[in-house]
Amino acid sequence: MLYYLEERFGIHKFVFDEYILLKKNKSWWFLRESPFIAQASVLKVWITGLKAFQRIGKYIKPTTRMIQVFGHYADKAIVDIQEDDIKKMAEGEPVPCDMRMDNGYVILSSKGRMLGLGLFIDGNVRSQIHRRDIISFI
Repeated sequence: MLYYLEERFGIHKFVFDEYILLKKNKSWWFLRESPFIAQASVLKVWITGLKAFQRIGKYIKPTTRMIQVFGHYADKAIVDIQEDDIKKMAEGEPVPCDMRMDNGYVILSSKGRMLGLGLFIDGNVRSQIHRRDIISFI
């Protein structure tokens, strides 16, 4: 997973040196390293940490929250969108994008703020942010 973040988004692995990556089913979670983890391992825990990724078809999709927290470390696959584009995306419309990269997930940002994820397919980006959340960015 960390290799994927570095290759796709330019988020270097060392950013996550203080975290443990846990996997459950088709999802991965970040948990901050702690000396108390061994003690807590005897508990039946359903969810812990920050949900970071999930497998969706052939893609690994970072979560919106993970991108909002760690996206400022990215230096690739970032699409800066304007307010008009946010409105289009909130209505479910794709936004044309002239990035030269493989199809897959991209980071949506606006005025330096990490909004979440978009899906770049053949020159168009569609928001992967819940409609109710993307409207709050307008």
